[in-house]
Amino acid sequence: MRELAKSALKVFEKTGVDFGDIRTEERKSTTIRIANEQLQALSSVVRKGFSVRAFRRGAWGYSSGTSFTLDSVRRAAEAAARIAHANSARGLPRSSLKSIKPMKRRLKPVVQIDPANIGLDEKTELAMTVSRAQRIGPKVASTFAIYGEWDHAFEVANTVGTDVSWREVRTRIGGQAVAAEGDKRDFAYDFTDGTGGYEIVKAVDPNEMGKTIAEEAIELLTAKKPPGGMMTVITDPDISGLLAHEVMGHASEGDEITKRRSFLTDIVGKKVGSPLVTMYDDGTYPGAHGTIQFDGEGTPGHKTRIIDRGVYAGYMHSLETSGTLKMPLTGNGRAENYSRRVWVRMTNTYFAPGDDKFDEIVEETKDGLLTHKSISGMEDPVGGGFQAVALMGHLVKNGEIGPAVRGMTLTGKALEILKSVDMASREFKLSGGFCGKGEEDYVPVSSGGPYMRSKIIVGGG
Repeated sequence: MRELAKSALKVFEKTGVDFGDIRTEERKSTTIRIANEQLQALSSVVRKGFSVRAFRRGAWGYSSGTSFTLDSVRRAAEAAARIAHANSARGLPRSSLKSIKPMKRRLKPVVQIDPANIGLDEKTELAMTVSRAQRIGPKVASTFAIYGEWDHAFEVANTVGTDVSWREVRTRIGGQAVAAEGDKRDFAYDFTDGTGGYEIVKAVDPNEMGKTIAEEAIELLTAKKPPGGMMTVITDPDISGLLAHEVMGHASEGDEITKRRSFLTDIVGKKVGSPLVTMYDDGTYPGAHGTIQFDGEGTPGHKTRIIDRGVYAGYMHSLETSGTLKMPLTGNGRAENYSRRVWVRMTNTYFAPGDDKFDEIVEETKDGLLTHKSISGMEDPVGGGFQAVALMGHLVKNGEIGPAVRGMTLTGKALEILKSVDMASREFKLSGGFCGKGEEDYVPVSSGGPYMRSKIIVGGG
């Protein structure tokens, strides 16, 4: 890859661009799907490609390819340079790049058991066990389980002199059960994932995972309708994480700020939550699903404080938004793959744990609701509205956890919710997934936090 990089950088030098870089990728993935204790699908995919970018007087030019030859890379670099010059001449929206120092590193992933060294039979049996374990009674109508692994290798070189390479390995095991009684249907799910090797899924008890999933699905068949209106809600780490990610996180991405379409524009230093609320985007969090060694521009992963004890502290940035807004780099320039452009993207976004114990939060709640897991959340960086759908919940009466309630919708203004937070637990959890920029450009992330008590509007069921 060294010669390919030299070829692109030489073109950038000749064409007089202000900055240029090349990123090469090799992405391997394996997915095993089990449905009703039968192998439904087994796929292994390998994708290789490169992306070149040129920057000239405030404008970008992009090009990409899949042929790893000197001629192919040279032609792509020439195309990117031409586009950058043309866009600059046309006066497209101007931006600046952060001045950076050259870096040369070769990093290895933190992996105890390389998934490549584990046979497909063992991986299939692990997922099959999760599926079988869901068959705990006649009310279980269908079962599903999935095993996934991703092994991505990257190299980035630029005209400043940066030359870095790294590898990201992620694994996941999970399942979903559907319970039925008469004409009623309900489902429950669980999964474990992270950045790391096969040790992540090997640490899971597949029988316990499957059994718990099925029990929750069956419990939902008799769950009551949730109450409605403004309520005291104890959000579990999943729902707390949705608030951190979908509203506060997306609205803190630097490209939303440069476009001035975030409700958090010009809000640094202002109060946005109670003193119990601190929030981070942390690409360095050990083992989390969104953890990165470098972003797609070769900037090291970073822990960025977004909210500091209720006061808004700052945004996430790429080279472009950092330079345009004259703010420090945060390592959030990420792309779905070599054929997509770099955007400002989150990594692991979460509210920091508090000092209260979970049991104490419940004991001090006379009339409220405890959520359990999420189904979906709405991204609203413009208006700052929060909307999430919880899988299920439990009533809390006089300091005790009561009957289960069906899934519900939680809504409200994010800042009003955060300002009403009066307790946050020591217990803390992150959950992984894939986040899109709008409806495209998915990258691995995680979100989470503590159990948080606040005022939220409850509806649905």
